[in-house]
Amino acid sequence: MEPTYLYSTLPNGMRVVVAHRPEAEVDHCGVAVNAGSRDEEPWQYGLAHFVEHTIFKGTGRRRSWHILNRMEAVGGELNAYTTKEETMLYTTFPSGNLARALDLVADLVTDSRFPAPELAKERGVVEDEIDTYLDIPSEGIYDDFDELIFRGSQLAHPILGTRETITGFDTEACRGWLDRFYVPANMVLFYSGCMSPERFLKMAERCFVPLTRTADRNRRIAPKQLPPFDETKRIDSHQAHNLLGCTIPGLHSDDRYAIALLTNILGGPGMNSLLNVALREKRGLVYSVDASTALMTDCGLLTVYYGCDPEDAGRCTRLILNTIDSMAQRRLTARQLEAAKRQYLGQMTIGSVNSEQMALGMARSTLLMGCVRPRAEINEAIRAVTADRIMEIASGLRMSRLTLL
Repeated sequence: MEPTYLYSTLPNGMRVVVAHRPEAEVDHCGVAVNAGSRDEEPWQYGLAHFVEHTIFKGTGRRRSWHILNRMEAVGGELNAYTTKEETMLYTTFPSGNLARALDLVADLVTDSRFPAPELAKERGVVEDEIDTYLDIPSEGIYDDFDELIFRGSQLAHPILGTRETITGFDTEACRGWLDRFYVPANMVLFYSGCMSPERFLKMAERCFVPLTRTADRNRRIAPKQLPPFDETKRIDSHQAHNLLGCTIPGLHSDDRYAIALLTNILGGPGMNSLLNVALREKRGLVYSVDASTALMTDCGLLTVYYGCDPEDAGRCTRLILNTIDSMAQRRLTARQLEAAKRQYLGQMTIGSVNSEQMALGMARSTLLMGCVRPRAEINEAIRAVTADRIMEIASGLRMSRLTLL
Protein backbone atom coordinates (compact mmCIF):
# COMPACT_ATOMS: atom_id res chain seq x y z
CA MET A 1 0.00 0.00 0.00
CA GLU A 2 1.35 3.41 -0.99
CA PRO A 3 2.02 5.66 2.03
CA THR A 4 0.39 9.04 2.52
CA TYR A 5 2.76 11.91 1.77
CA LEU A 6 2.74 15.11 3.81
CA TYR A 7 4.53 18.27 2.69
CA SER A 8 5.55 21.14 4.91
CA THR A 9 8.11 23.90 5.27
CA LEU A 10 10.15 24.64 8.39
CA PRO A 11 10.40 28.24 9.67
CA ASN A 12 13.90 28.52 8.18
CA GLY A 13 12.54 27.73 4.69
CA MET A 14 13.58 24.08 4.41
CA ARG A 15 11.02 21.92 2.62
CA VAL A 16 9.93 18.66 4.25
CA VAL A 17 8.31 15.52 2.89
CA VAL A 18 7.07 12.72 5.16
CA ALA A 19 5.83 9.27 4.18
CA HIS A 20 3.80 7.93 7.08
CA ARG A 21 4.13 4.12 7.39
CA PRO A 22 2.43 3.25 10.71
CA GLU A 23 3.48 -0.40 10.71
CA ALA A 24 7.10 0.22 9.71
CA GLU A 25 9.87 -1.46 11.66
CA VAL A 26 12.62 0.32 9.72
CA ASP A 27 12.74 4.11 9.22
CA HIS A 28 14.66 6.36 6.82
CA CYS A 29 15.60 9.98 7.44
CA GLY A 30 17.91 12.41 5.67
CA VAL A 31 18.38 15.45 3.50
CA ALA A 32 18.41 15.82 -0.27
CA VAL A 33 20.62 18.67 -1.44
CA ASN A 34 20.15 20.37 -4.81
CA ALA A 35 23.87 20.33 -5.59
CA GLY A 36 25.97 17.92 -7.61
CA SER A 37 28.94 17.73 -9.92
CA ARG A 38 27.38 19.99 -12.56
CA ASP A 39 27.49 22.87 -10.06
CA GLU A 40 31.29 22.76 -9.83
CA GLU A 41 33.81 25.13 -11.37
CA PRO A 42 36.74 23.48 -13.21
CA TRP A 43 39.05 23.74 -10.20
CA GLN A 44 36.32 22.14 -8.07
CA TYR A 45 35.73 19.01 -10.15
CA GLY A 46 34.92 16.29 -7.62
CA LEU A 47 34.23 18.67 -4.72
CA ALA A 48 30.54 17.80 -4.30
CA HIS A 49 31.48 14.14 -3.94
CA PHE A 50 34.47 14.92 -1.70
CA VAL A 51 32.26 16.92 0.66
CA GLU A 52 29.79 14.02 0.73
CA HIS A 53 32.66 11.82 1.94
CA THR A 54 34.15 14.22 4.46
CA ILE A 55 30.97 15.65 5.97
CA PHE A 56 31.14 12.67 8.37
CA LYS A 57 34.62 13.59 9.67
CA GLY A 58 33.74 15.87 12.54
CA THR A 59 31.41 18.60 13.82
CA GLY A 60 31.58 21.04 16.70
CA ARG A 61 30.01 18.37 18.94
CA ARG A 62 31.29 15.09 17.51
CA ARG A 63 34.51 13.57 16.26
CA SER A 64 34.62 11.17 13.33
CA TRP A 65 34.30 8.01 15.46
CA HIS A 66 31.27 9.34 17.32
CA ILE A 67 29.55 10.16 14.02
CA LEU A 68 30.20 6.72 12.53
CA ASN A 69 29.14 4.94 15.72
CA ARG A 70 26.00 6.97 16.39
CA MET A 71 23.63 4.98 14.16
CA GLU A 72 25.71 1.79 13.95
CA ALA A 73 25.32 1.37 17.71
CA VAL A 74 21.59 0.72 17.29
CA GLY A 75 21.97 -1.41 14.16
CA GLY A 76 21.43 1.45 11.73
CA GLU A 77 23.44 2.71 8.76
CA LEU A 78 24.64 6.15 7.70
CA ASN A 79 24.92 6.65 3.94
CA ALA A 80 25.39 9.26 1.24
CA TYR A 81 25.81 9.54 -2.51
CA THR A 82 26.38 12.22 -5.14
CA THR A 83 25.01 12.56 -8.68
CA LYS A 84 25.25 15.20 -11.38
CA GLU A 85 22.48 17.25 -9.74
CA GLU A 86 21.96 16.19 -6.14
CA THR A 87 23.58 14.87 -2.99
CA MET A 88 21.79 12.54 -0.58
CA LEU A 89 22.76 12.23 3.07
CA TYR A 90 20.59 9.80 5.02
CA THR A 91 20.35 7.09 7.64
CA THR A 92 18.36 3.85 7.86
CA PHE A 93 17.60 2.57 11.34
CA PRO A 94 15.22 0.48 13.47
CA SER A 95 12.05 2.38 14.33
CA GLY A 96 12.25 4.11 17.70
CA ASN A 97 15.57 5.83 17.04
CA LEU A 98 14.36 8.87 15.11
CA ALA A 99 15.51 11.45 17.68
CA ARG A 100 19.06 10.08 17.45
CA ALA A 101 18.98 10.08 13.64
CA LEU A 102 17.48 13.53 13.22
CA ASP A 103 19.90 15.14 15.66
CA LEU A 104 22.85 13.58 13.82
CA VAL A 105 21.72 14.61 10.34
CA ALA A 106 21.07 18.16 11.51
CA ASP A 107 24.50 18.33 13.17
CA LEU A 108 26.24 17.18 9.99
CA VAL A 109 24.64 19.64 7.58
CA THR A 110 24.77 22.52 10.08
CA ASP A 111 28.18 22.26 11.70
CA SER A 112 30.60 19.96 9.85
CA ARG A 113 34.17 21.21 10.35
CA PHE A 114 36.24 19.24 7.79
CA PRO A 115 39.40 18.86 9.91
CA ALA A 116 42.59 18.82 7.80
CA PRO A 117 43.99 15.49 9.10
CA GLU A 118 40.73 13.73 8.27
CA LEU A 119 40.65 15.30 4.79
CA ALA A 120 44.13 13.97 4.11
CA LYS A 121 43.07 10.43 5.00
CA GLU A 122 39.83 10.59 3.01
CA ARG A 123 41.66 11.94 -0.03
CA GLY A 124 43.39 8.57 -0.30
CA VAL A 125 40.03 6.82 -0.07
CA VAL A 126 38.61 8.87 -2.95
CA GLU A 127 41.76 8.27 -5.02
CA ASP A 128 41.21 4.54 -4.54
CA GLU A 129 37.58 4.99 -5.61
CA ILE A 130 38.76 6.72 -8.79
CA ASP A 131 41.19 3.86 -9.45
CA THR A 132 38.38 1.35 -8.94
CA TYR A 133 36.40 2.97 -11.74
CA LEU A 134 39.47 2.91 -13.98
CA ASP A 135 39.86 -0.82 -13.26
CA ILE A 136 36.22 -1.60 -14.15
CA PRO A 137 35.67 -0.58 -17.79
CA SER A 138 31.97 -1.46 -17.63
CA GLU A 139 31.62 1.34 -15.03
CA GLY A 140 34.20 3.82 -16.30
CA ILE A 141 32.80 3.82 -19.84
CA TYR A 142 29.83 5.88 -18.63
CA ASP A 143 32.14 8.69 -17.50
CA ASP A 144 34.05 8.50 -20.79
CA PHE A 145 30.77 8.67 -22.71
CA ASP A 146 29.60 11.70 -20.70
CA GLU A 147 32.82 13.51 -21.54
CA LEU A 148 32.07 13.06 -25.24
CA ILE A 149 28.33 13.59 -25.43
CA PHE A 150 28.30 16.55 -22.99
CA ARG A 151 31.66 18.05 -23.98
CA GLY A 152 31.87 21.77 -23.38
CA SER A 153 29.19 21.67 -20.66
CA GLN A 154 28.97 21.33 -16.88
CA LEU A 155 27.90 17.71 -17.26
CA ALA A 156 31.01 16.44 -19.04
CA HIS A 157 33.38 15.80 -16.13
CA PRO A 158 33.22 12.74 -13.82
CA ILE A 159 31.45 13.03 -10.47
CA LEU A 160 34.53 11.72 -8.64
CA GLY A 161 36.80 14.39 -10.12
CA THR A 162 40.45 13.62 -10.77
CA ARG A 163 43.55 13.03 -8.65
CA GLU A 164 44.73 16.50 -9.66
CA THR A 165 41.59 18.36 -8.58
CA ILE A 166 41.01 16.55 -5.28
CA THR A 167 44.58 17.35 -4.21
CA GLY A 168 43.54 20.99 -3.82
CA PHE A 169 40.49 20.42 -1.61
CA ASP A 170 41.10 21.78 1.88
CA THR A 171 38.96 22.75 4.87
CA GLU A 172 38.14 26.14 3.37
CA ALA A 173 36.98 24.65 0.05
CA CYS A 174 34.78 22.04 1.74
CA ARG A 175 33.27 24.50 4.17
CA GLY A 176 32.65 26.94 1.33
CA TRP A 177 30.69 24.27 -0.56
CA LEU A 178 28.65 23.51 2.53
CA ASP A 179 27.91 27.19 3.15
CA ARG A 180 26.88 27.73 -0.46
CA PHE A 181 24.67 24.71 -1.10
CA TYR A 182 23.69 23.08 2.20
CA VAL A 183 21.19 25.81 2.94
CA PRO A 184 17.48 25.53 3.82
CA ALA A 185 16.17 26.83 0.50
CA ASN A 186 18.32 24.31 -1.38
CA MET A 187 17.43 21.18 0.60
CA VAL A 188 14.58 18.80 1.33
CA LEU A 189 14.35 17.03 4.67
CA PHE A 190 12.71 13.61 4.30
CA TYR A 191 11.40 10.96 6.64
CA SER A 192 9.73 7.63 5.96
CA GLY A 193 8.60 5.69 9.00
CA CYS A 194 6.09 5.02 11.73
CA MET A 195 6.19 8.30 13.69
CA SER A 196 3.29 10.65 13.04
CA PRO A 197 4.09 13.55 10.70
CA GLU A 198 3.05 16.06 13.38
CA ARG A 199 5.57 14.73 15.91
CA PHE A 200 8.28 14.51 13.28
CA LEU A 201 7.81 18.15 12.24
CA LYS A 202 8.09 19.35 15.85
CA MET A 203 11.33 17.42 16.30
CA ALA A 204 12.69 18.61 12.95
CA GLU A 205 11.97 22.24 13.74
CA ARG A 206 13.95 22.00 16.98
CA CYS A 207 16.90 20.25 15.33
CA PHE A 208 17.20 22.57 12.33
CA VAL A 209 16.70 25.93 14.11
CA PRO A 210 20.47 26.69 13.88
CA LEU A 211 20.50 26.27 10.10
CA THR A 212 19.85 29.75 8.71
CA ARG A 213 22.40 30.05 5.89
CA THR A 214 21.39 31.63 2.59
CA ALA A 215 23.19 31.38 -0.73
CA ASP A 216 23.10 31.94 -4.48
CA ARG A 217 20.97 29.96 -6.87
CA ASN A 218 22.57 27.16 -8.89
CA ARG A 219 23.93 28.46 -12.19
CA ARG A 220 23.10 25.58 -14.51
CA ILE A 221 23.22 25.85 -18.29
CA ALA A 222 21.56 23.22 -20.48
CA PRO A 223 24.11 21.36 -22.66
CA LYS A 224 24.17 21.92 -26.40
CA GLN A 225 23.00 19.19 -28.76
CA LEU A 226 26.12 17.80 -30.46
CA PRO A 227 26.46 15.62 -33.58
CA PRO A 228 26.63 11.83 -33.05
CA PHE A 229 30.09 10.30 -32.68
CA ASP A 230 31.71 6.88 -33.07
CA GLU A 231 34.86 6.61 -30.96
CA THR A 232 37.21 3.80 -29.96
CA LYS A 233 39.55 3.98 -26.98
CA ARG A 234 42.36 1.48 -26.39
CA ILE A 235 42.61 0.17 -22.82
CA ASP A 236 44.16 -3.30 -23.36
CA SER A 237 41.04 -5.19 -22.26
CA HIS A 238 40.12 -8.83 -22.91
CA GLN A 239 36.58 -7.73 -23.82
CA ALA A 240 35.15 -4.97 -25.95
CA HIS A 241 33.07 -2.68 -23.72
CA ASN A 242 30.52 -0.73 -25.74
CA LEU A 243 28.09 2.05 -25.00
CA LEU A 244 25.49 3.30 -27.46
CA GLY A 245 23.55 6.36 -26.37
CA CYS A 246 21.89 9.65 -27.12
CA THR A 247 20.49 12.64 -25.28
CA ILE A 248 16.79 12.66 -24.44
CA PRO A 249 14.44 15.14 -22.74
CA GLY A 250 14.71 15.53 -18.97
CA LEU A 251 12.57 15.01 -15.88
CA HIS A 252 9.88 17.50 -16.85
CA SER A 253 9.23 16.12 -20.34
CA ASP A 254 5.75 14.89 -21.26
CA ASP A 255 7.49 11.95 -22.96
CA ARG A 256 9.20 10.75 -19.78
CA TYR A 257 7.05 7.65 -19.38
CA ALA A 258 6.94 6.81 -23.08
CA ILE A 259 10.76 6.86 -23.12
CA ALA A 260 10.86 4.71 -19.98
CA LEU A 261 8.55 2.15 -21.58
CA LEU A 262 10.55 2.14 -24.83
CA THR A 263 13.80 1.63 -22.87
CA ASN A 264 12.29 -1.23 -20.89
CA ILE A 265 11.11 -2.95 -24.06
CA LEU A 266 14.56 -2.58 -25.62
CA GLY A 267 16.81 -3.65 -22.77
CA GLY A 268 15.16 -3.53 -19.38
CA PRO A 269 15.80 -6.02 -16.57
CA GLY A 270 13.51 -8.67 -18.06
CA MET A 271 15.22 -11.57 -19.85
CA ASN A 272 12.58 -11.13 -22.55
CA SER A 273 13.82 -7.68 -23.57
CA LEU A 274 14.35 -7.33 -27.33
CA LEU A 275 18.09 -6.80 -27.07
CA ASN A 276 18.68 -9.65 -24.63
CA VAL A 277 16.79 -12.00 -26.92
CA ALA A 278 18.61 -10.77 -30.04
CA LEU A 279 22.15 -10.72 -28.65
CA ARG A 280 22.20 -13.40 -25.94
CA GLU A 281 19.34 -15.84 -26.28
CA LYS A 282 19.41 -16.22 -30.07
CA ARG A 283 23.11 -15.71 -30.82
CA GLY A 284 25.10 -16.03 -27.58
CA LEU A 285 27.11 -12.89 -28.32
CA VAL A 286 26.97 -11.24 -24.88
CA TYR A 287 26.62 -12.12 -21.23
CA SER A 288 24.36 -9.13 -20.69
CA VAL A 289 23.00 -6.11 -22.53
CA ASP A 290 21.29 -3.33 -20.60
CA ALA A 291 19.35 -0.25 -21.69
CA SER A 292 18.76 2.51 -19.16
CA THR A 293 17.97 6.19 -18.83
CA ALA A 294 19.44 8.90 -16.61
CA LEU A 295 17.18 11.94 -16.27
CA MET A 296 18.21 15.38 -15.08
CA THR A 297 16.15 18.53 -14.83
CA ASP A 298 16.92 19.85 -18.32
CA CYS A 299 18.16 16.81 -20.25
CA GLY A 300 18.82 13.11 -20.01
CA LEU A 301 20.61 10.13 -21.52
CA LEU A 302 19.38 6.86 -22.98
CA THR A 303 22.22 4.33 -23.08
CA VAL A 304 22.74 0.71 -24.08
CA TYR A 305 25.75 -1.12 -22.62
CA TYR A 306 27.06 -4.45 -23.89
CA GLY A 307 30.32 -6.33 -23.42
CA CYS A 308 31.41 -8.82 -26.04
CA ASP A 309 34.39 -10.36 -27.82
CA PRO A 310 36.20 -7.64 -29.80
CA GLU A 311 35.49 -9.39 -33.10
CA ASP A 312 31.74 -9.33 -32.33
CA ALA A 313 31.49 -5.63 -31.45
CA GLY A 314 30.46 -4.49 -34.92
CA ARG A 315 27.87 -7.23 -35.28
CA CYS A 316 26.34 -6.47 -31.87
CA THR A 317 26.15 -2.78 -32.73
CA ARG A 318 24.34 -3.50 -35.99
CA LEU A 319 21.87 -5.79 -34.24
CA ILE A 320 21.06 -3.10 -31.66
CA LEU A 321 20.65 -0.36 -34.25
CA ASN A 322 18.49 -2.65 -36.38
CA THR A 323 16.30 -3.37 -33.36
CA ILE A 324 15.84 0.36 -32.71
CA ASP A 325 15.09 0.93 -36.41
CA SER A 326 12.52 -1.85 -36.30
CA MET A 327 10.77 -0.15 -33.38
CA ALA A 328 10.75 3.09 -35.35
CA GLN A 329 9.23 1.47 -38.45
CA ARG A 330 6.86 -1.16 -37.03
CA ARG A 331 4.04 -0.23 -34.73
CA LEU A 332 3.65 -2.49 -31.72
CA THR A 333 0.43 -4.45 -31.86
CA ALA A 334 -2.18 -3.75 -29.21
CA ARG A 335 -1.28 -7.06 -27.59
CA GLN A 336 2.46 -6.32 -27.55
CA LEU A 337 1.93 -2.86 -26.13
CA GLU A 338 -0.38 -4.15 -23.40
CA ALA A 339 2.15 -6.85 -22.46
CA ALA A 340 4.96 -4.26 -22.27
CA LYS A 341 2.89 -2.00 -20.03
CA ARG A 342 1.87 -4.88 -17.77
CA GLN A 343 5.51 -5.92 -17.37
CA TYR A 344 6.71 -2.38 -16.62
CA LEU A 345 3.97 -1.74 -14.07
CA GLY A 346 4.68 -5.10 -12.46
CA GLN A 347 8.35 -4.19 -12.10
CA MET A 348 7.32 -0.93 -10.45
CA THR A 349 5.14 -2.82 -7.99
CA ILE A 350 8.01 -5.11 -7.02
CA GLY A 351 10.33 -2.11 -6.64
CA SER A 352 7.86 -0.40 -4.33
CA VAL A 353 8.57 -2.88 -1.52
CA ASN A 354 12.11 -1.51 -1.17
CA SER A 355 11.42 1.12 1.48
CA GLU A 356 14.90 2.68 1.25
CA GLN A 357 14.68 3.29 -2.50
CA MET A 358 11.14 4.60 -2.11
CA ALA A 359 12.33 7.09 0.53
CA LEU A 360 15.19 8.28 -1.66
CA GLY A 361 12.88 8.51 -4.65
CA MET A 362 10.35 10.66 -2.81
CA ALA A 363 13.16 12.93 -1.61
CA ARG A 364 14.54 13.40 -5.13
CA SER A 365 11.08 13.96 -6.62
CA THR A 366 10.28 16.61 -4.01
CA LEU A 367 13.67 18.26 -4.46
CA LEU A 368 13.60 18.48 -8.25
CA MET A 369 9.89 18.36 -9.12
CA GLY A 370 8.15 19.74 -6.03
CA CYS A 371 6.22 16.61 -5.05
CA VAL A 372 5.92 12.84 -5.32
CA ARG A 373 3.73 11.75 -8.18
CA PRO A 374 1.24 9.14 -6.86
CA ARG A 375 1.59 5.66 -8.31
CA ALA A 376 -1.98 5.84 -9.62
CA GLU A 377 -1.01 8.84 -11.76
CA ILE A 378 2.15 7.10 -12.99
CA ASN A 379 0.12 4.00 -13.87
CA GLU A 380 -2.30 6.20 -15.79
CA ALA A 381 0.56 7.91 -17.62
CA ILE A 382 2.03 4.55 -18.62
CA ARG A 383 -1.38 3.31 -19.72
CA ALA A 384 -1.77 6.41 -21.90
CA VAL A 385 1.41 5.75 -23.93
CA THR A 386 0.52 4.92 -27.52
CA ALA A 387 2.25 2.69 -30.06
CA ASP A 388 2.54 5.66 -32.41
CA ARG A 389 4.39 7.71 -29.79
CA ILE A 390 6.85 4.90 -29.17
CA MET A 391 7.52 4.74 -32.92
CA GLU A 392 8.07 8.49 -33.07
CA ILE A 393 10.50 8.48 -30.16
CA ALA A 394 12.44 5.50 -31.55
CA SER A 395 12.74 7.22 -34.93
CA GLY A 396 14.28 10.27 -33.24
CA LEU A 397 17.08 8.41 -31.47
CA ARG A 398 20.45 9.40 -32.96
CA MET A 399 22.86 7.01 -31.30
CA SER A 400 26.53 7.68 -30.64
CA ARG A 401 28.95 4.87 -29.84
CA LEU A 402 32.00 4.52 -27.61
CA THR A 403 34.04 1.31 -27.56
CA LEU A 404 36.79 0.45 -25.09
CA LEU A 405 39.15 -2.28 -26.37
